[in-house]
Amino acid sequence: MLCLGFTTNLLGSHAFFNDLCSFSSKCIVWGYGFLKYYSERRFFIGGEDIISTNIYLVRHAHSIYTPDEIGRPLSPKGIKDAGKAKEILLGMDITVIISSPYARAIQTVQGLYDELGCVFEIWDELRERKISKEPVKDFNAAMDMLWGDYNFSFEGGESNQVAQLRGIKGINKVLDKFEGENIVIGTHGNIMVLIMNYFDNNYDYSFWKQLKMPDIYKLSFKSGKIKEIAHVK
Repeated sequence: MLCLGFTTNLLGSHAFFNDLCSFSSKCIVWGYGFLKYYSERRFFIGGEDIISTNIYLVRHAHSIYTPDEIGRPLSPKGIKDAGKAKEILLGMDITVIISSPYARAIQTVQGLYDELGCVFEIWDELRERKISKEPVKDFNAAMDMLWGDYNFSFEGGESNQVAQLRGIKGINKVLDKFEGENIVIGTHGNIMVLIMNYFDNNYDYSFWKQLKMPDIYKLSFKSGKIKEIAHVK
C-alpha cells in the first residue's frame, strides 16, 4: 500500500517534472527570440535604449549605356550579377527596400523585393549625381575635376558637396522613418561613395574607381549615429 502510494506520488512528480521542463524549454525559446531581437535591434547601456539600424548601400549592377540616364536598363551580365547580390542580401533579415528612381538601380534590387515582398519605396534623394546639363565629352576628365574640388560643378550639374548633402538628407530620412530596421538602398556609385565619404573621408575618389558593379556596403548606426562601415561580400 505504501509502495503503491509512493509509486503513484512518484509518477505524479514525474509528470510534474515533465511539465516543468516543457514550460522551461518554452521560456528559453521565447527568451532566446526576445534576446535575439534586442541583440540585433537594440542595446541597453546605462538604462538608455540604444537602437540599431543597418543600411545596406547597393551600387547597381552593370547596365547597357544609353543617353537615357533614367531608363537605362541592366545588361545581361548585370541581371545575372544582381541575382548574386540578392542571394547575399537574403541572409541579412531585410525589412525595407528603397531605390533610386533610375531603372538600373530598381532592377538591381527588384529580385530581392520579389523574394521578400517587404516595403519597397522609390526615393529621389538617392538618385545618381547629375554631372552636367549636357553629356560631357570626357567622363574621366569630368570626374577628375568634380572630385578634385568639392565645390566645383559643371553648368546644370551638381558639385560633390551639393550631391553629398542631398544623399545625406536621404540617409537621415531613412534613419527617421525606419529606425531599428535592416534597409537595402539601391543606388549608384558616385552618390554612394559621397554618402560614405561624409562619415569617413577614406572613401574618396580612389575608392570610387575600384568600386564594383554591383557592390554592397553596410552602414551600421546606433541611435542615428554611425558606428561602422563594412564591405559585404
